[in-house]
Amino acid sequence: MYEPKPIDTSDITLPPELLALREEIAENIHDVWAASRISEGWVYGEKRDSTAKTTPCLVPYNDLPEEEKEYDRNTAFETLKMIVKLGYTITKTP
Repeated sequence: MYEPKPIDTSDITLPPELLALREEIAENIHDVWAASRISEGWVYGEKRDSTAKTTPCLVPYNDLPEEEKEYDRNTAFETLKMIVKLGYTITKTP
């Protein structure tokens, strides 16, 4: 049986500049997901239907319901924390 074992990042506090980056990453995560779905033949639909390949989430990130944005934000947040936990640094070039 599969037992997920994510890296424990509970001891990591991100600096403010990385917290701001989280939203940009979350939007990109959504765009990558949407591009993949569209390439697989999915289209916008009022309800998610795997057979008809419709989903209400094929909209721009800013138009997503807050709960969907939170899913993408959490993915971005945990990825940033994991990068820091593994000893990497993220710096913005001028």
